[in-house]
Amino acid sequence: MTEFGEILSRRGKRQEEAGLNFGRLLILCLLLAFAVVAHGQSATADWSNLTPPPGASDTNSIQIDFDTTNDLLTDTTNLSSTPDSDDTNSNYHAELAMAGYYGKIMQPEKAEPILIGLLADNVPEDIQQDALLELGLVVRKENDLPRAQTIYAQFLNRWPDDPRIPDVFLRQGEIFRQMGLTDMALGKFYSVMAAALNLKNDQLAYYQKLVLRTQVEIADTHYLMGHYVDAADFYGRLLQNTDPGLNHPEMEFRLVRSLAIIGRNDEAASEAEDFLNRFPGADETPEVRYYYAQALKGLGRDNEALEQVLMCLQQQKSESGNDPAVWTYWQQRVGNEIGNELYHEGDYVHALEIYADLAQLDSTATWQIPVDYQMGLTYEKLLQPQKAVNTYNQIVAREVEVGTNATPGMKAIFDMAQWRINFLKWQQNAQTLDLSLAAMTMTNSSTNSTQ
Repeated sequence: MTEFGEILSRRGKRQEEAGLNFGRLLILCLLLAFAVVAHGQSATADWSNLTPPPGASDTNSIQIDFDTTNDLLTDTTNLSSTPDSDDTNSNYHAELAMAGYYGKIMQPEKAEPILIGLLADNVPEDIQQDALLELGLVVRKENDLPRAQTIYAQFLNRWPDDPRIPDVFLRQGEIFRQMGLTDMALGKFYSVMAAALNLKNDQLAYYQKLVLRTQVEIADTHYLMGHYVDAADFYGRLLQNTDPGLNHPEMEFRLVRSLAIIGRNDEAASEAEDFLNRFPGADETPEVRYYYAQALKGLGRDNEALEQVLMCLQQQKSESGNDPAVWTYWQQRVGNEIGNELYHEGDYVHALEIYADLAQLDSTATWQIPVDYQMGLTYEKLLQPQKAVNTYNQIVAREVEVGTNATPGMKAIFDMAQWRINFLKWQQNAQTLDLSLAAMTMTNSSTNSTQ
């Protein structure tokens, strides 16, 4: 404030001096004009009877137009070796804007020297503050996270009462989380909440947005740390906020996942159903269906779980959002896990239905052969050995297709399929022989009885 007052004082003095010079010049011109006029008149002219022209002041004070004075000051300043303070501030702001531009286009090697230069002692304090914050952003974009933390710590030490302190805490928390220091990140986020309470009433809108953003960061940090109970609690409360700036699909997805992981199946099923109804085209839809099916299975609602699995498997890739590969992954995962669960539980009919849909997801041998093998085992459980043999024969026939690229696991499947074929044939022969022996025994018994 003292430097700013001195700048204004010097500027006022220059304006006053310029005004006086202009006034003196104008008086001199008037005197010369009067002298010229008087030269052609009588020397006994009475000057006291002259009246001022219309509009002139009765005190004969000189009225100087503001724009004219400003032009004179500008011209005088251009001749001076000391730049005007306004021009200097304009230069500082221009440099700050240029540094921000270089930061946005990812040219930190050009931005940093400008920002460091703006931290000099002779630079106004408000420019220094903006430059230091901008330098923190530039360094963070370079992924030099420890240095960015040092810069923000320096800001906190120099200007602890600045109204942007809560925002600095928020940036530090985000950087700590990037560094993997999640506990320290949480500490900074809670510091944001405490510091925001000291903001003035005229900053209420800023306070609300800052607190809301911080709550999201806290929820995300708990989620990334694997603290799913806390994450579910924070996401549940955040979803009650209707602020359009919140990413509701992402938060509800993370809520569903957190609830599913901690085994709160009832809530997970409810939130998953709500997500699927509200955001049917979201990229997270296949994964949400997976958690929905798992939650329904955990609640003993097997038929509903099967329905969700079949809906997931029958979804077309063209409707699967921006990344069909992600959709396919979750189709395969949900189908494989639920199908295997049904198989081990003895529900072979529904397991076979899922395996048949799974085989259609991908035509490659590496995907279809393991699924076909599961189908062969399921046919055996359903006492349909001939269909099982046919399925195993299809697997063995594709060994040539795989060739030398077969993995050890794939080779094992080929060997087991061949073994199952031989076993089923032996079993069929044994059953045929048993039936023949039984028939012969019955015939002999009947003959002996007749005799």
